[in-house]
Amino acid sequence: MTTNVKSRLLNQKEAIDIDQELFNEYGFSVDQLMELAGLSCAHAISDAYNDKKENSDKNIRSLIMCGPGNNGGDGLVCARHLSLLDGFDDPQIYYPKRPSKPLFQGLVSQCEKMGLPFIEELPEVPDLNENYDIIVDALFGFSFKPPVRPAFEATLVKLSTTQTPVASIDIPSGWDVEKGDVHGLNLKPDFLISLTAPKMCSQHFHGRFHYLGGRFVPRPLTEKYNLQLPTYPNLDSFVRL
Repeated sequence: MTTNVKSRLLNQKEAIDIDQELFNEYGFSVDQLMELAGLSCAHAISDAYNDKKENSDKNIRSLIMCGPGNNGGDGLVCARHLSLLDGFDDPQIYYPKRPSKPLFQGLVSQCEKMGLPFIEELPEVPDLNENYDIIVDALFGFSFKPPVRPAFEATLVKLSTTQTPVASIDIPSGWDVEKGDVHGLNLKPDFLISLTAPKMCSQHFHGRFHYLGGRFVPRPLTEKYNLQLPTYPNLDSFVRL
């Protein structure tokens, strides 16, 4: 289902303020919202690429690229849920910079216990083109401030160069949250799932699939920030914008 409702676009400060209010005023925990966000990402990806599943006798091969922050945590949750969906092979996970916090250690352990493979080196572009049907970009979220750190420069070059469709979680990695790809990284994802509410940079997204995910924002918070969120259909955790 596609909605014609135009949600209000958040700047970086508003996105951070809403997150902090969810944690501090409403009592949500980080892992609670991360679970809901990652679940919606997996389900939206399945919805977007359903034709690929239906038109092939092979499962979809995915690579999840996770960064060191909460966006990477969303990616780990997404990987776990993708592995439970029909039509998907177990995702491979690239997680080069792992935080020592128990939350992230637990997310890694959950994936490992489910048999999901972690790869130590990011494949070269020809291998990304050949061996994967979807690459999930969970490197940097809305707290990211350009420019990209040197440790991730080569990773983003490969992500921007591959011919495999890229599915970005909340923000295309390396983009300015408000202005888009101001540093010329040339990342053009095929899919974007905005979480909580779309950010200002989403107006520069020109891929095929734009979703809103999460379905966890309390109504009083929606009204306070005038988010103008669309109605989620049925029992879905996502809605296509």
